[in-house]
Amino acid sequence: MPRRRPPEPDAPLDRWILSWADFVTLLCAFFVMMYAISQVSEDKYRRMSEALSDVFSGPGVMRGVSPAVDGGGGILEGGESREQAPATLVGPADEGETRLLNDLRARMEADFSEEIAGGEVEVQGSDLWFSIELRSSLLFESGGAIPSIAADRVLSQIAAELRGLENPVHVEGFTDNEPISTDRYPSNWELSAARAAAVVRLLAMNGVSPRRMAAVGYGEFQPAYSNRTAEGRRLNRRIVIVVSRDEKVRRAVTSFGSEQVSNDAVSEMLTEQDSEPAPPALEQVETEDGILIRQARPED
Repeated sequence: MPRRRPPEPDAPLDRWILSWADFVTLLCAFFVMMYAISQVSEDKYRRMSEALSDVFSGPGVMRGVSPAVDGGGGILEGGESREQAPATLVGPADEGETRLLNDLRARMEADFSEEIAGGEVEVQGSDLWFSIELRSSLLFESGGAIPSIAADRVLSQIAAELRGLENPVHVEGFTDNEPISTDRYPSNWELSAARAAAVVRLLAMNGVSPRRMAAVGYGEFQPAYSNRTAEGRRLNRRIVIVVSRDEKVRRAVTSFGSEQVSNDAVSEMLTEQDSEPAPPALEQVETEDGILIRQARPED
């Protein structure tokens, strides 16, 4: 006769109490933590809020948007000037710079009279900047950015006129809209920038201070002529060397390109910059919590 197994004892019915106690303890700790972080010192908050308000409510660096006016006010060349046109920036104190740019233009026109007659060089100037435009075929092989032998002659002649000046110089590179895709130049951006940089490098090698030069590549996106014809594409492949009256003019011109902005537009931008109020002086203050903030320095 088989032996009977003794019955197993019943499991304790109060085992769930341990899990419930853990859950209640965690829930209590959670609410205690939420209560603790919700307690904000109103006095500290008020002081910090006032300090930040002093910084952001003062005269800003950028002015608000002015109401719209009828008419143009365009930046690009050909746009109409605003109704309240600013006075020209070229006053008696700037006559020397104006004469310098005009003399430079006259010398360049004399030095490159043959190239100008042949359509390879174009000289332009204003009271604020002077530019000499060179066809890329005069300086580089097709699709490349290595200067040719003719480029060394032309650029050394230009450098001879520029190295005695202190004016900022920047070189702009342009291409046509024919796509290019090589290992060295994946697009016209790289090609135009490389050509501008090569011109800057040659000017520096011929004595122009590199500290006052810059290179800008605009690719195919600022055509001066129609790309629908072979002649228009040839004219769009160009290098423009720009000599500005000062650093402010150079920044304004390079923002749009020397051939896309007018003399009056640059004068207007410079006048607006000069008329903007200076930002408030700031001082560093440490709060009671050890937080460093910057607030407007009180006026004496």
